[in-house]
Amino acid sequence: MTPGRYQMYNNNSFKLGLFGANCSSGRAINTTPERWLADWASCSKMAKIADDGGIDFILPIGRWKGYGGPTNFQGSTFETVTWASGLLAQTKNITVFGTVHAPMFNPLVAAKQMVTADHIGDGRFALNIVVGWNGPEFDMFGAELRQHSDRYIYAEEWISAIKEMWRNPEAFDYDNKFLHMHNVVSEPKPFGGSHPFIMNAAASDVGRDFALRHCHGFFTSFREFDVQRAKGIVDGIKEQARNIGREMDVYTQGHIVCRPTRKEAEDYFHYFTTEAADFEAIDTILALKGVTPENTPDYAARRKAIPLMNIGYPIIGTPDDVAEKLGRIHGAGISGIAFSLVNFVTELPLLTQELLPRLERMGMRAPQAAMAS
Repeated sequence: MTPGRYQMYNNNSFKLGLFGANCSSGRAINTTPERWLADWASCSKMAKIADDGGIDFILPIGRWKGYGGPTNFQGSTFETVTWASGLLAQTKNITVFGTVHAPMFNPLVAAKQMVTADHIGDGRFALNIVVGWNGPEFDMFGAELRQHSDRYIYAEEWISAIKEMWRNPEAFDYDNKFLHMHNVVSEPKPFGGSHPFIMNAAASDVGRDFALRHCHGFFTSFREFDVQRAKGIVDGIKEQARNIGREMDVYTQGHIVCRPTRKEAEDYFHYFTTEAADFEAIDTILALKGVTPENTPDYAARRKAIPLMNIGYPIIGTPDDVAEKLGRIHGAGISGIAFSLVNFVTELPLLTQELLPRLERMGMRAPQAAMAS
């Protein structure tokens, strides 16, 4: 176990995390009365329930602009490093990530922000690096949305400079294609003599190569039909990492609807992804990807599919059903899942009280008593 990095290196062979709770509506594009508003009081309550209940980590989304519609989906958001700092100050065990757009944060400032959060949490801060894709958000910053390969070249310089700040006790220069930094000093170093756990999600070959060189966790997505072939993908990623002398954990993402009965869970899942979907926001999301009714003959079908695609892997049913499906994901070699909920505060207690004990009995989680000792 890496000193000071307990929760991402604990004895739980399958880690559980909350995904997207810093954004209004989370990751579910819905108009339900109970939808997640991401106000600070609710975020604070969520973090305490998760921390007390044994959830391993919280992973936010880097979002700067909403998608319109009646809810302005993800229009109210907290900046993730300061959000993480506030949650870390109120919790004891859980890891909280910052999701940071490398092109939008000066690396000297970002390194200092993350170290501050890391000391607040006694080593429980982690970093999710993103390179960005959303043109309107870059326009807000007056920043250049570079060609895809150049985004990762910049990210490579950005994280390399930050790691040097976290490591080097002396002043140094960093002069490369994009970054030109001179006589750089940065104190204190990260908590406990080791730097934070780093995650990255990348679909392209250049992005995967970046993650293999610089990250501890590779964050990817699987659909329902992918799980059977996921083991080969996961094994391939881990083998690529070992070939360059590194170890890599693979994480995925999804959405859980857990209810006392399967029918309740299935009915609610259908409701918030169909009748209660914010289709005006969905139109904006599709337009950002260049998909419009004028250029897409099957636009209605694409529009209907977005609420399902956006939440990732659907995990629907009773606590037994959810545990069984997570067991299949774990069996593919995946180290953990970051999952969203329609409302984190109201839905999380059933998971901590009913789901986690089932995962313990399946050997996927260490007993809570052992974890606390």
